[in-house]
Amino acid sequence: MSTVDGVRYGTDGAVATCTFDKPDRSNAMDVPMQARYGALLRQADADPDVRAVVVTGAGRAFCPGADLGLLDTIAAGPPVEGGENFRDVLAAASAGVPVVAAINGGCAGLGFVIACSADVRFAAAGAKFTTAFARRGLIAEYGIAKLLPELVGQGRARDLLLSGRTFTAEQALDYGLVQEVVPAGELQLRAHAYATELATHSAPRSMAVMKEQFAREALLPLAEAARSATELMLESFGRPELAEGLASWNERRPPRFPPHR
Repeated sequence: MSTVDGVRYGTDGAVATCTFDKPDRSNAMDVPMQARYGALLRQADADPDVRAVVVTGAGRAFCPGADLGLLDTIAAGPPVEGGENFRDVLAAASAGVPVVAAINGGCAGLGFVIACSADVRFAAAGAKFTTAFARRGLIAEYGIAKLLPELVGQGRARDLLLSGRTFTAEQALDYGLVQEVVPAGELQLRAHAYATELATHSAPRSMAVMKEQFAREALLPLAEAARSATELMLESFGRPELAEGLASWNERRPPRFPPHR
């Protein structure tokens, strides 16, 4: 696996791994790295052989945010027009394939947003987190003011965004931000094993539709959310995933679900 624009990509069976790999900058992200990450997530989502993705960092950091050199350039002369690069930062949220963040170390700013946009987060024991934005004179970027309250609640989200304080993986687990904290040496194996379980046992279309439901139904009153889910349920009765799910259960074998695209 070669590293292009600071990101390394490879596959192992049905699991793809996207690794931030810019050791000279502790995986700090510039614009080409951001674009490469988004392109790779879209590539994985379009690949029928990929059924889950792990996003992680090389070395001791996950991603400490935007490269400070980039921020210095922006501070000297901010761009007149905003771009669409938020689509790259939030690529995990818009992908139909499930994305697991394996947070191996420092996770801040832009890297924090990327982690929060994943579906499931595992962290190495002792990993450090911070939103950082307020302490750099910035605002809550890339939709994190929506993402973070959905994960940890309004009160905690306001605390973490307004203070920009540093907190540990163990605190992140207590807040509900990460699902598991594991020893650093076991993180990659645990994240890959979880992604493999998703890829093996869960229907790709079911997971893709559920991700759409998480985004859409959270905004609806309960009755409307239930009505929308019922329409999707009735549609699913006529699709091949149900027949295969029942057959694999009855035959006590792993399912052979079709790809979601």
